[in-house]
Amino acid sequence: MARQLRFNGTGSGGTGCPSVHEDAESGEVIVHGPPLTDTGDIAQLQHLSEGEVAVVVPRELLVDWTPKDATRQARIVSLDEFEGLFRTFSHSAWRLETRRRFASDEATDTYRQFVETGGVDWSLHDPYCELIRSQTAQGKRVERVRVVDQPPTTGQLYLLNNAKRNSGLGEDIRNVWRAEADRLRLPAEDFWLFDSRLVAKLRFDDDDHLVDVELITEPAEVVRYAVIREAAWHHAVPYEEFPASLSDSE
Repeated sequence: MARQLRFNGTGSGGTGCPSVHEDAESGEVIVHGPPLTDTGDIAQLQHLSEGEVAVVVPRELLVDWTPKDATRQARIVSLDEFEGLFRTFSHSAWRLETRRRFASDEATDTYRQFVETGGVDWSLHDPYCELIRSQTAQGKRVERVRVVDQPPTTGQLYLLNNAKRNSGLGEDIRNVWRAEADRLRLPAEDFWLFDSRLVAKLRFDDDDHLVDVELITEPAEVVRYAVIREAAWHHAVPYEEFPASLSDSE
């Protein structure tokens, strides 16, 4: 079975070599770069076995992009503590949303209304609305990119319908097709990035219930998520334009 490799970063200035990847399951690190070819240099290496290749990478590549703590324990917080992050962030809250369904959505009256009628009479005064409206009124940014299947699932259509309400709160919501997300190698993760310094990775069970949230503050990891944000945001389509492309795809 192929490894699940994720790209950590490159020290090349954008040409892609040398670079660091990490095995998402084992934690092993893969480094690639130009091979060491001088026979005098190779002769100085110890324990270089047959079939192995030595590569040359800048020291900065390892400092910037390799994991810093092999024994880092996940910091798990409750959903109440996670909710508090929306009250305390300073300037930006950005989300990548990749799931095909959310069990919590399907338990709501609005979801049942959408399934039955194709529309929803959204409230603008629930606690989430009041909180986000108060934050965006202070000039803070709340943004998200949703990955949408082709054709969209019922849950994704429900959230596309919801985008107009949330946009009215001051959120900037954009969408990207899953095929494009796969081409960009966006991870199949749901996470929030707060103030470009704190990642809140949402963890779900097999029945699509949100169980808890992992907080990540390790600088190299935060930068990796920021790179994901930049790629997703650049290629995503504002929600107002996405319904047109949705109908064109059917």
